[in-house]
Amino acid sequence: MSPLITSEELAAIGDAAILDVRWRLGGPPGVEAYREGHIPGAVFCDLNADLAAPAGPAGRHPLPAPEAFQEAMRRLGVSDGRPVVVYDEADSTAAARAWWTLRYFGHGDVRVLDGGLRAWTREGLPLAKDESPVPPGDFTARPGGMPVLDADQAAALASDGVLLDARAAERYRGEVEPIDPVAGHIPGAVSAPTTGNVEPGGRFHNREFLRERFNSLGAVEGLPVGAYCGSGVTAAHEVLALEIAGLPAALYAGSWSNWVADPGRPVATG
Repeated sequence: MSPLITSEELAAIGDAAILDVRWRLGGPPGVEAYREGHIPGAVFCDLNADLAAPAGPAGRHPLPAPEAFQEAMRRLGVSDGRPVVVYDEADSTAAARAWWTLRYFGHGDVRVLDGGLRAWTREGLPLAKDESPVPPGDFTARPGGMPVLDADQAAALASDGVLLDARAAERYRGEVEPIDPVAGHIPGAVSAPTTGNVEPGGRFHNREFLRERFNSLGAVEGLPVGAYCGSGVTAAHEVLALEIAGLPAALYAGSWSNWVADPGRPVATG
């Protein structure tokens, strides 16, 4: 099953938990956009509160504890036997984090609305402003559904496989670093900005395009592949694009914000 769903397919779906995961680094809060208009039946999922633990040495968006994630998803109406559709504004950066986290914690039927809310409205489909109470779900968090990397494993993969850096190229090169205290990248990592995964309107490129893109970066079938970014959000988008391309990949969840928390870890630039 494709990890993506079209607006037409979502409009025709019988029953699904729909999560609005609009989020932007630095704000404004996504819930404000949700209240201005969202897909009917969708509930707002807060990336910072529902899809991550508090920031610290583990990173700016470390994985939530299983118990906390389970409680959040049940509150949002997610159940084990019910499909889940996640979306954001357009390019699926935040939605991919929800997709990956739900998959990691064991939900087997999660799809991302390709092109997000922008694609939905472009099709002339309706929006809602109500925030009706949601019946609680019965989702059970079972960690381990997706492969993850810690710092040592990411360093090894950069030597023995392919470790993709999903951030903008100038951050990879160490020319700028607007968020984390150290600029640069993990030695041996390959620059692969997620902007190359989507078309101008926000939809993902097709499977053949993405496979060719990642193959050209060294990510080929049979070779272990991983991805990281600043805090593990954008890298989930990379993992999703790799999944579309048929190239399973692991996520370094702590990413650069975790890597530079240890001053003894090497940093490369250029």
